[in-house]
Amino acid sequence: MTARLPPLPANVPRSGGNAFTRWIGRTVLRLGGWKIVGDWPDLPKVVMIVAPHSSAWDVVWGLAVKVAVGVDVVFMGKQEAFWGPVGWLLRRFGGLPVNRSAPGGVVEQVVERMRSSEKMWFVIAPEGTRRAVEKWKPGFWRIARRAQVPVLCAWFHYPNRTFGLGPVVELSDDITADMARLRALLAPYRGRNRGV
Repeated sequence: MTARLPPLPANVPRSGGNAFTRWIGRTVLRLGGWKIVGDWPDLPKVVMIVAPHSSAWDVVWGLAVKVAVGVDVVFMGKQEAFWGPVGWLLRRFGGLPVNRSAPGGVVEQVVERMRSSEKMWFVIAPEGTRRAVEKWKPGFWRIARRAQVPVLCAWFHYPNRTFGLGPVVELSDDITADMARLRALLAPYRGRNRGV
């Protein structure tokens, strides 16, 4: 990987990793041909949305970014994925298993956890699935609004193997306008199997 790794500002939550684990993350990214562009915002709390999410490989590359940089992010995954050694590993990397049949309860759980934490970055794929969707799920918007935190846009662009950061968006009271604005910001990027 020839590109630099953007440094973490002081207010960004850090993982419990060390130089060796960061080397592993950087090595995975280098072997995959991935680079990181943009800068981490100096914020203690954000909801980070990552799009497009069109492949299970997104999790591999996303975890490699997390480990390489040493940023501590919490992510949700369907509870079915959290079994055996894979489940242990996902939890170790910040995974939070959720029952998707009760989405309203999930929002409140994450909001409460954000409010009670000094620092917390929560990451989610707004599509809610790897399949193409017409509308994004509104859970991330509700979490950010109720927790009173901004949204950090992040993206995969598979044609040139780039993981990008930015911009940070302050939400309004208008969910429809915010969703349209966020989708437009991420529309230029192409996932492994499709765009936004």
